[in-house]
Amino acid sequence: MLIAAFLVGSSIVQSQPFRDSVGTIRPTAETSVHDPVMIRQNGVYYIFCTGFGISVFSSSDMLNWKKEKAVFDKAPHWAVNAIPGFKGHIWAPDISFKEGLYYLYYAVSSFGSNNSCIGLATNKSLNPADKDFKWIDKGKVLESRSGRDLWNAIDPDLVEDESGNSWLAFGSFWNGIKLVKLDKSLSVVAEPQEWYTIASRPRDFTIADSLAGNGAIEAPFIFRKSGYYYLFVSWDYCCRAEKSDYKLVVGRSKHIQGPYLDKSGKTMSQNGGSLLLEGDKSWYGVGHNAVYTFDNQDYMIFHGYEVKSHGMPKLRIEKLDWDAYGWPLIHP
Repeated sequence: MLIAAFLVGSSIVQSQPFRDSVGTIRPTAETSVHDPVMIRQNGVYYIFCTGFGISVFSSSDMLNWKKEKAVFDKAPHWAVNAIPGFKGHIWAPDISFKEGLYYLYYAVSSFGSNNSCIGLATNKSLNPADKDFKWIDKGKVLESRSGRDLWNAIDPDLVEDESGNSWLAFGSFWNGIKLVKLDKSLSVVAEPQEWYTIASRPRDFTIADSLAGNGAIEAPFIFRKSGYYYLFVSWDYCCRAEKSDYKLVVGRSKHIQGPYLDKSGKTMSQNGGSLLLEGDKSWYGVGHNAVYTFDNQDYMIFHGYEVKSHGMPKLRIEKLDWDAYGWPLIHP
């Protein structure tokens, strides 16, 4: 992410909920999170988000959230060795359940470059009181290197296609959002390898990421519904408090590999994307979303930079509806 990566580190470190003690309960509107994802086990909702060791919250009603113990009590050893200067502040996790295991992907990176890795941890349960509760770190899944790669191995999202194949979408800035096929272990890239660029924005590689319009795209999330794969991404800038102008855009495809087209028919791989939600009088910016279905209702979970709290990132959960043409709608 170049300078954007530095801003993530410097801004989030000061505002993330890891400062709350384990057991603290806050309503949704006062729960400070960044890059949240959610899942439900036995009637309890769990949120995983950016923070030291990966921040975790739980709730029985999606209205009040209890701070749980972080996934890792110390930085994964492999990540410390792989990323110079990494001290345990883990970005943008993704949680899924398949064949009796919970799969938690997460990103580690260095400020000022795309020296980044996506790791994986698994667990049989998300309830800390269960006898089977234990996070097992599987180590590195993907790695990008400054000077070698024009992509950034952060912001993972696991998605399964209609044939049961597993794919990982990821990426931030650089030359955009990537999609790669995983093998059946979900821990390594499948052979022969299949890589796709599914979304990107114009970028000048001679200037910094922090400059307006310079390829500002990240946080992919793919949601399958009614014969389409919907690709949600975040445009513009997070992590700047009052100067954050994050916004959510979407496109869709009949095939997981794309092309993902917006409402006008423009492909997201060439700067396409239809605006779904942006800042307003109460929020400087909104972004880094995930989409889930609970009890036949679709929900969007994301963070917004709240005006009244001077740009503090807060948890937002909104019902997601769909128009007559099959495009998502949010009515906050």
